[in-house]
Amino acid sequence: MRTIDIQNLKANDIIRKCVHCGFCLATCPTYQLLGDELDSPRGRIYLIKSALENHHFSKQSIIRLDRCLTCRSCETTCPSGVEYGQLVNIGREFVEQKRPFWQKVSRYFIRQFLTTPILFNPIGFIFRHSKIKGKPIKPIVKIGKVLLLGGCVQSVLAPNINHSIKNILAKLGYETVETPQKQCCGAIDQHLSASHDALAKIKRNIDAWLKIESEVIISSASGCGLMVKDYVSMFEVLDPYYQKAQLIVNKTKDIAEFLSDKDLSQLNLEKVNISYHEPCTLQHGQQLGGLVDSILNLLGYQQTPIVDSHLCCGSAGTYSIFQPKLSQQLKINKLQNLQSDNPEVIVTANIGCLIHLQKGTKIPIKHWVELLDN
Repeated sequence: MRTIDIQNLKANDIIRKCVHCGFCLATCPTYQLLGDELDSPRGRIYLIKSALENHHFSKQSIIRLDRCLTCRSCETTCPSGVEYGQLVNIGREFVEQKRPFWQKVSRYFIRQFLTTPILFNPIGFIFRHSKIKGKPIKPIVKIGKVLLLGGCVQSVLAPNINHSIKNILAKLGYETVETPQKQCCGAIDQHLSASHDALAKIKRNIDAWLKIESEVIISSASGCGLMVKDYVSMFEVLDPYYQKAQLIVNKTKDIAEFLSDKDLSQLNLEKVNISYHEPCTLQHGQQLGGLVDSILNLLGYQQTPIVDSHLCCGSAGTYSIFQPKLSQQLKINKLQNLQSDNPEVIVTANIGCLIHLQKGTKIPIKHWVELLDN
């Protein structure tokens, strides 16, 4: 069976789950801003259904699908379990053929720029958010070995994040192996409808990571972690890579998951008043809402609940590049809520959110793990 037929069957199964209840409208950031049902999950499902069944779609359909942040907030609130994230990826790839040529070129350039170190690093270094602070620590007693995802942009823009994580893990007795920058998780390609390129990266990653004897794979960027946890969905059951992908998924944890049951009392904390922004990829994608909050509370960080904490900040991977107006408004709304309690520091769990929000405020924004390596 051809790939396109399999995708159509998968999309049809997802669409049939939607009962058109409209619960998703209240949690969709673009619907909240624009008030148009075609800019809501329910509206986009209708557009995708029409495109797949009748091959009827227009440039307006592309615009509507492009406006979706793929934040998956609708999945969290959906009573029917509609896998909207997978559906919108299928829909976008299907209508990609009608995208204007200049858009295809710009999207290709952005993909290559962000995922090719020799292109990104010189520019990324100029706009670096933060540098490494403190000296690296080596574990005195080794009780395990972990593989830490380096990321394609985080290692350049904010290298202190993984530096802090390696120090934290060393204090807990873990040896850390960090993946090279060239091993991009594939999320950028996948979200820009370049599934062939994404699949090539995914297969190379799987082969490389399975060769490393580690008990767990840790992601410090929730967007990358979500992508890796979705690897299984990229393959059919009979594909040889399906079982390999399952092994990778079973070993992958967000850093919060890994630290949640560890004794963190020996760590030196940065005692500041904080406000925490929970990325969509963590709370809606990975379904780990509240986990970082619980860790921070146990460590003594008292926080005021954030208004509309379920709504996206507007970063959403490359969304801020291709949808600047909507992205900017979402950022303004998010920062207004995050700054309402006058925090000294705003913390988050994803590099994209960190860089995006920092452009709108003078308050320092950090990854939350950086608080634990003072």
